[in-house]
Amino acid sequence: MELTTATGRPALPVLPDPAADAVLASGLLPELAYAFGGPFHFLLPDAFDANLAAMRRALAEAGVDGFVYFAKKANKAAVFVERAAAAGAGVDVASAAELREALGHGVRGEHLVLTGPAKDPALLELAVRHGVLVAVDSPGELDALISVVAHRPAVPARVLLRVLPGAQPHSRFGMNDAELATALARCAEAGDAVRMEGFSFHLSGYAIQPRADLAAHLADLCLKARTKGLVADRISIGGGLPVSYTDADSWRSYLAGHDSANFHAGKSFQAADFYPYHCDQPGAQALAALLAARPEGRDQALADILKGVGITLLLEPGRALLDRAGASVFTVQGVKDRDGYQLITVDGTSLSLSEQWFNSEYLPDPHLVCRDPEAPEGLYPASVGAATCLESDMLTWRKIGFPCPPRTGDLLVYPNTAGYQMDSNESPFHDLAIPPKVVIDRTGDDRPRWRLDRHFS
Repeated sequence: MELTTATGRPALPVLPDPAADAVLASGLLPELAYAFGGPFHFLLPDAFDANLAAMRRALAEAGVDGFVYFAKKANKAAVFVERAAAAGAGVDVASAAELREALGHGVRGEHLVLTGPAKDPALLELAVRHGVLVAVDSPGELDALISVVAHRPAVPARVLLRVLPGAQPHSRFGMNDAELATALARCAEAGDAVRMEGFSFHLSGYAIQPRADLAAHLADLCLKARTKGLVADRISIGGGLPVSYTDADSWRSYLAGHDSANFHAGKSFQAADFYPYHCDQPGAQALAALLAARPEGRDQALADILKGVGITLLLEPGRALLDRAGASVFTVQGVKDRDGYQLITVDGTSLSLSEQWFNSEYLPDPHLVCRDPEAPEGLYPASVGAATCLESDMLTWRKIGFPCPPRTGDLLVYPNTAGYQMDSNESPFHDLAIPPKVVIDRTGDDRPRWRLDRHFS
């Protein structure tokens, strides 16, 4: 495998993706670019189905009772909510709009979990009305929820208590030990008005061992809560299942060669701020490793601990369910020569490639679809800028080695962007249209069929 370009700059090729390759080979993308007259995203929902099935297999193989919620914040497209509903999976929402969107696309209320801090009373009332599981972030929020239930005495509130991780004590989310004690007492006092179903947490980063340790601690908390007459039979570990975008050798080569000279205008990024674009155990494999891990101070694997005390494991993956589930397409509007490389301008903004707005860079190499079949082959380094007046609005600061010279009218396809990249920060800046999402319903030997996503807003 060629890990560096001829100029010595490290490349970062994405892992093979036959479904995306079939779309590229079909000739459909130039037609869609012409039809929309601007950037767009295409979605591959079959990948979502496959990732969900793999996570369920990991739970089943470990003998653990579990339930998967799709973290809707990772992508606004309706098709992924529709696929979750069709498969009997859940959706993690954090706003009234997300909750209504999930209900409107077929997800049952009892298959929703409501997360986020300091929820509005109207949102809490909507959640209670539909039997949504509510992850409570503070004693004050629990009091607000109990007040809502007081007006609906026949409908109990389903509750998880969110725990402040000891390893991340400065997080603004979750309750410390004293707050948890207060919340547990109030749940017990509320009687039938509250169904306290367990505890939840979310950890930043992707390390397995801290998640196993904290999950075991939450299992212990469930046992203590049961002594107060509470149900406490489930825990949520949130998300944090990593995705692998590239192979190990390419990632090591990139990190070894990371240098500001490889970026337009000498832009400087800290390597530690990049997403870990390769991991040995992505997605469902990370879940299996978590279940097999032995929490600190325990002589059993986490899976055995959960089974032993009758705990259902809830998880809320976003990016991991969207691995290889979509890509983003831009048209080249112009090309400038610079000293030893070119500067491409495309018909969109970095608001549609969100990593650049977090003091970081989306590193997987974009694919250049050359209009000219006679374009010379070689190595043509270029960075990619946006169609705005902002100097800092760059889709790719890095000088990518393209296999043919970029020209006006060519397409740039950024791979594997469905997870958080394509719409987390979207905005009609300069009155540019927000890129539409195209659902690819079939790929393979036949020409792909497509339709616009049915997102309500």
